[in-house]
Amino acid sequence: MSIFVFVGPTLRVETVQEHLDAIILPPVQQGDVYRVVRDGPRAIGIIDGYFDGVPSVWHKEILWALEQGIPVFGSASMGALRAAELAEFGMIGVGRVFEDYLSGAIADDDEVAVLHGPAELGFMPLSEPMVSIRATLAEAKAAKVVSEEVAQTLLDAAKGLHYRDRVWDKVIAAADTDRSLEEFRNWLPEGQVDAKGDDAREMLTQMAQHLKADNEGPVAPRVERTLVWRELQARVDSESASQETEARALVDELRLDPELYTRLRDRAALHLLARDEAHRIDHLPDRDALRQQMTAHRFVARLPRHADLMEWLQDNDLTLTQYEAMLADRAHKDAIVSARADDLDTALLAELRHDGSYGTLRDRARRKADHLEALHQVNGAAGDTNRTQSLIWFFETRLDQAIPDDLESYAIALGLEGREAFLDLIEAEFMFCHVGGDPEDQVPDKRAEL
Repeated sequence: MSIFVFVGPTLRVETVQEHLDAIILPPVQQGDVYRVVRDGPRAIGIIDGYFDGVPSVWHKEILWALEQGIPVFGSASMGALRAAELAEFGMIGVGRVFEDYLSGAIADDDEVAVLHGPAELGFMPLSEPMVSIRATLAEAKAAKVVSEEVAQTLLDAAKGLHYRDRVWDKVIAAADTDRSLEEFRNWLPEGQVDAKGDDAREMLTQMAQHLKADNEGPVAPRVERTLVWRELQARVDSESASQETEARALVDELRLDPELYTRLRDRAALHLLARDEAHRIDHLPDRDALRQQMTAHRFVARLPRHADLMEWLQDNDLTLTQYEAMLADRAHKDAIVSARADDLDTALLAELRHDGSYGTLRDRARRKADHLEALHQVNGAAGDTNRTQSLIWFFETRLDQAIPDDLESYAIALGLEGREAFLDLIEAEFMFCHVGGDPEDQVPDKRAEL
């Protein structure tokens, strides 16, 4: 049985996976917990959830999970809120934020709300949660960086701002004080407290300990099967059944093209194997790797604008979180392929022999080597061609596409060391096709799509 954790801006995915072997889901919203419970998980952890503009997770969904004997943990953000509200029914709250909600020290939802970026960038937080501002100012007072009076002024200024505007520069600007805050500004980068992150990490640790001890989850009272509850169940169940039926129908359509089915099946198998291998060696793609994958995909799919990407996601029945998971799978594959680079060339040659392309490409490679050697003897170098000209020719004439923005990533994806190696490769090809080469090589042989 799996463990599910709902998380967004509070912690990065790799941080969660360092603490717990869990399936990571985006911030929780209405229907999500019920949807997960149907899979019979070992435990559910709620860190982040939607407050604004999206229906929030229902209390009854969590009670439903508890009724099934599934332990539900909450901390940091929406998890802390719901845990404080449902503590008497068995939801397990963890951390200072939860304790403050439970005791009534804080009460407002905006204490944990933050503005964040899209899923494709890992829900990057773009504002400071009020609970972290409180904890930071308490730490600053203890360190004697600010006085009690200045701390309270800053606290009042932060509370007076909309949660989307709570960044330290705006908080300081809004504070009505004639005291110099330069020392506080200088202290902030190292001294500020991530209250939500600290609580979330503590929750994950407690979840791991709880599951290792094989403790049974508390069982909540039976959930009343009200009309509204039955409507939620019916809606989620209907959506899931429809998605499964449509997925089967799509694969059946694909099977009607046996060649395409076989090719995509083999690619899918490679992704599954790469995912398993990445899990075995604890490979976690970082933000840079995901951005490179997104850049490469948007280039190939011709999605230059954010609006184009959003339209593509809608056309392909993907959420931003599912898109990020797809990019992570590609990153896993690239990492595993890179790790096996020493064996890959031999395997590629075997595939060329099986495909029937080996002899044609071998003969062309030999002709190219002889041609470049002849140019070297005549000119004292491989030739004198403009690399920019070669680059434009290769992409715009040969491949009929624009030059990628990130040539380094493009080159590495082709198994080369980097941009310079790629430029050397296409410069040699340009010279072979244009500088005194054999006429039969002016237009390269068509490659079969492998």
